Amino acid sequence: MDLSIKSLRQTSPERISIELSNGDEIKATLALAAELRLYAGKALEERELETLRSSAALALCKNRGMELLSYRPMSAKELRDKLVQKGEAAENAEAAVDWLQSRGFLNDERYAGMVVRHYAGKGYGAGRIRQELQRRGISRELWEDALQEMPEQDDRIESFLASRLKDPGDRTQVQKVSAALLRRGYSWEEIRAALARFRADWEEG
Repeated sequence: MDLSIKSLRQTSPERISIELSNGDEIKATLALAAELRLYAGKALEERELETLRSSAALALCKNRGMELLSYRPMSAKELRDKLVQKGEAAENAEAAVDWLQSRGFLNDERYAGMVVRHYAGKGYGAGRIRQELQRRGISRELWEDALQEMPEQDDRIESFLASRLKDPGDRTQVQKVSAALLRRGYSWEEIRAALARFRADWEEG
């Protein structure tokens, strides 16, 4: 049996509630209502009703994706996972991510650069930053380009040594500080070079 739209009620600046003649309610966006030219009294064949339901679900998923990105930047994988976690259908989450990417709201290359700058600024090395990029679901082919934006970390390592290493001749202290730097993502080569410079400066001082 065909149904009709009983009423349209705006529930927020961007959302609308569509009440059908059988009492069912479909939540959608104002943009979709305008696109489909919906109005009270409009008759809906079964095929049109199914299109309305699926289009409304996708429109709301896109809307939710935009809202999530307004809180903080994310990778495509992070946003896709978050949408599914919040109850969106996997296919709608995927379509919403594709739509946001096509419009430049979601960009893993740009996001990778932000992650690199953030963690480099906190004094982490390339190894730890790679772990963060992987954890956030950014593809490996974007890692190296992003890491090229990373500033030299020699000063960061030396500042860390100056704050933690009181006696560069104390093997136990050196081992503890070296292990701490390894956990922060620096390589043995970087640590050894920094220790050599630190010892030389310490002895000269």
